[in-house]
Amino acid sequence: MRKKLVIISSLVFIVVVLLVIVSSVSVSKIEVEANQRKAMEAVTESPIETPTEAMPASSMIPDVESKVIPQTELKAGCETYACTMLMNILGFDLDEFNFADNYLDCHYVYEDEDGNKVGPDMYSAFAGTAYAGWGVYAPSMAKSMNKYLADQKSELKAYNYENIPLETLCKDYIVNNIPVMIWATTDMQEPYVFDTWTVNYVDENARTKIGDSFNWYAHEHCLVLVGYDENEYYFDDSAAGAVSHFEKALVEERYQQLGSQCIVVK
Repeated sequence: MRKKLVIISSLVFIVVVLLVIVSSVSVSKIEVEANQRKAMEAVTESPIETPTEAMPASSMIPDVESKVIPQTELKAGCETYACTMLMNILGFDLDEFNFADNYLDCHYVYEDEDGNKVGPDMYSAFAGTAYAGWGVYAPSMAKSMNKYLADQKSELKAYNYENIPLETLCKDYIVNNIPVMIWATTDMQEPYVFDTWTVNYVDENARTKIGDSFNWYAHEHCLVLVGYDENEYYFDDSAAGAVSHFEKALVEERYQQLGSQCIVVK
């Protein structure tokens, strides 16, 4: 009898040991599966980022020298010349006189009956004309360019932007052979307030109201950004009558002083 009890006790012990082993294996398997799930969730939540292609150290849009138009007859028409050069780079057959005469929204600057100088907000219209005047800023110029593009039945449109760094413009457009109109100064000279008038015309793009003062900056100039290298930016430049190039930091400063304005046709 005692021998049977010993045998039974041994069997019970063996069964208990086996249950413990099976339980441990099951728990380990559950832990492994849980860890695998956590790992998969981590991969799903934090995908591995694929590296982007580095920006080239230099880039130049082909054949831009042949598109330069010297600013000889439209003395106040740097924006018109820049527009014409840009459109020609893109393959349009446009001359500066056609654009100045038929597409610019011009409002004269003049003295009223009280002797006060009045004129438009330059974000809304050209102050004067391309033949004799002050100039125009990107929003109004883009509207005029879109009138031309619509007449050409083109699907392209002119978009005016502000506060886009020049390096970003080069990365997004120049390396893809898309020229960009920017506002800076002639020969990158220091701008300063040279003239002031009371605003008598605004549109939806105005930065002033009727009756406010508007300042015009000496040396204000519009150029076509066509290339860059490690040290300089390159432009189709009507004032120079050639492809001009200036040190990057200087261009960036003048660009900011004129409101970091640009136009891209795309």
